[in-house]
Amino acid sequence: MLVLGLILAGVLVWGGIALAGLIGNGANTDDAVSAPTGSAQPAPSTSPSEPTAEVSEPAAPTESAAPTVSPSPSEPECGPELVEVSASTDADAYAPEENPVLTLTVTNTGDIPCPVNVGTSQMEFLVTSGEDRIFSSADCQEGAEDLNRDIPPGGSEEANFTWERNRSAPGCQAVEANPTPGFYNLTVTLGERTSEEATFELQ
Repeated sequence: MLVLGLILAGVLVWGGIALAGLIGNGANTDDAVSAPTGSAQPAPSTSPSEPTAEVSEPAAPTESAAPTVSPSPSEPECGPELVEVSASTDADAYAPEENPVLTLTVTNTGDIPCPVNVGTSQMEFLVTSGEDRIFSSADCQEGAEDLNRDIPPGGSEEANFTWERNRSAPGCQAVEANPTPGFYNLTVTLGERTSEEATFELQ
């Protein structure tokens, strides 16, 4: 009986040790389970694909036929026929002490402006009596100049010359005789344009 009691006591002691070991091992097991074995690496998140811009290359321009441009009508030019030159005097008859004023008038008869050289280099006042050449303003002219003007449609320019009732000769040669009373004709010239005659009387 004593031997059996000792055996039972030994078994109980051993059982207590074994139970304590089991409890101890269980605690260690819990620690092992609760302790992370390593830092958890988050699974790489699949980022949404970045938006890609669809770039479509522009289509190369197609060569089209150049538009047909109808030629614009050229601007009309002022022809010589549009510019007229006329002669006149400030009176029909002059007393012995009066000097005639001779007038050259250039007129644009067209519908567009006309450029005209109305300078003294282009003009002449010519007085005749029948076939007799009495006087020309070009015979003794000095310091002739050009004077370009744009004459508007229907517009005119005038130049006046006072004739001292004297004779002249080409090259400004001296002429002693003076015109006598009678009828005289005035013709004016501007460049290549010459007027018709204007008649006046010296008394």
